[in-house]
Amino acid sequence: MLTILQISDAHLSPRNALFRENLALVAAWAEAMRPDLVVATGDLSLDGADREEDLEFAARSLRALPAPLLSVPGNHDVGSHPRTMPDQPVDAARLARFRRVVGEDWWLRDLPGWRMVGLNTEIMGTGLEDEAAQAGFIAEAAAGAGDRRIAMFQHKPAFVEDPADPTFDYWSVPPHARVALDPLLNHPALRLVASGHLHLHRTATHGPATLAWAPALSFVVEEALQEGLPGARFCGAMVHRLGADGAVASETLAPDGTVVRWLGDIRAETYPA
Repeated sequence: MLTILQISDAHLSPRNALFRENLALVAAWAEAMRPDLVVATGDLSLDGADREEDLEFAARSLRALPAPLLSVPGNHDVGSHPRTMPDQPVDAARLARFRRVVGEDWWLRDLPGWRMVGLNTEIMGTGLEDEAAQAGFIAEAAAGAGDRRIAMFQHKPAFVEDPADPTFDYWSVPPHARVALDPLLNHPALRLVASGHLHLHRTATHGPATLAWAPALSFVVEEALQEGLPGARFCGAMVHRLGADGAVASETLAPDGTVVRWLGDIRAETYPA
């Protein structure tokens, strides 16, 4: 059995000490339980899209965990679609910074019985050359899975509730870009899609696959700012146990002492309006 520790939306920065106590609690769990892999599903940093020192601090902090680290970028690491983040559109310079400081922004790792695929959702729908390159990678990753089961890791969920929902919003992959995910999202061997971004926890199913939204390690968002979004508001991480037979057991991890902060209370220290 493989044990994957998923950490999402840590929002780390050397400019404040916010959220570090929650990371320390998860790190203590990892020291005791020794997962096979740590996957950071985006927003490692508070403002890595504009501040290299935030990306460096976040990467260094997460690499200190006692397992190999794989990461995919979030909107606060590399920017996102200019329609949803006009002040920080994802671009070649921001992507190059992430790759230099953190590592690959999409990747594939084969482990016993499983194919792990990490994707960059922030370039999807943008028309950047990287989007087309990643689409080719997705098709190849699906075609070459063989008899392995597939687990996907990404920052944004592909959709909130309905894959055919035409709404273009801040919360999920742009509707016109979802078709690029089809080779993996509709693959018969897909068993797990683990994402973050929403600062909400929820599990659902898509065929035989578990769709797991990880809670944010850092903070929760007031319901008034996420009207209509389903999910539970608390802070923590997720643990996914992947069996040799393709079984998936996903559970939340919120060690005793985990601090839950609300965005409204810390906005001045994080993302001033």
